Amino acid sequence: MAIAPRQTGLQSVRSVPLRIGAVAYLNSKPLIEGLSETDREYRLILDYPSRLADDLAAGELDVALIPSVECLINPEYTVISDACVATRGPVLSVKLYSRVPPGEIRTLALDEGSRTSAALVRTYLIHKYGIEPETRSFPIDSETLDTSSDAVLMIGDRAMFAPEGQFHTVWDLGEEWLKWTGLPFVFAVWAGRESSEIDPLERKLSAARDRGVSRLKKIAAREAKALGISPALATQYLTKNLHFTLGSAERNGFRLFRELAADAGIIPGGTEIVFRH
Repeated sequence: MAIAPRQTGLQSVRSVPLRIGAVAYLNSKPLIEGLSETDREYRLILDYPSRLADDLAAGELDVALIPSVECLINPEYTVISDACVATRGPVLSVKLYSRVPPGEIRTLALDEGSRTSAALVRTYLIHKYGIEPETRSFPIDSETLDTSSDAVLMIGDRAMFAPEGQFHTVWDLGEEWLKWTGLPFVFAVWAGRESSEIDPLERKLSAARDRGVSRLKKIAAREAKALGISPALATQYLTKNLHFTLGSAERNGFRLFRELAADAGIIPGGTEIVFRH
């Protein structure tokens, strides 16, 4: 889904608008609050995290809110804003449902929309249980009953609803990460390739985040009905489960994830995280 900028009588500073990709999930709404209205020289495109990552890699986007693991894989990417999607505990929207004890997981279905969460759960299973299950795709429109895999990773808005079926173990991966490391976990960041054309975006994206954070209850009330959840749950999710600023603790958690994922062989080693801000 694309949101076209409003027409204006003012001449744009660019002949072609910057293409900004953002996630369509509730967890990202505070980061783009008012963005399409106040930044008329930009085109805002909403999609799933994995697709945004592919579009940014293909040059079809200039800047995107992408899974944080992509910055650990592609050395060309720079984190261009201190706005992010992070958690300091239970995240509610990233869950593993296992039909067997964790140490016995042999097949793992990974949400098609996920990149960072997929890397996180695989890293966790390798380090904590010494297992590396066979991975399978779990399409965005699928249900847990559609797969026979031992465990299923679900992310985003649909992960907030308990799926059908019996499960031996249910993990909230934000909570598991905090227990394991004592640090926040960063799920998504604004990233792009180094360019003078994106200079103004650092301030604009931070301003959009600040505006969104100041309106969290309004955003929750606005979005809850479409998701089929109560405004109270949406408010709790945005105010208690998520954090939207890439501070020093978040950066440390991001770096530790890079080290652990590289040690597990999930990502290449040696890639540095470049923070533009």
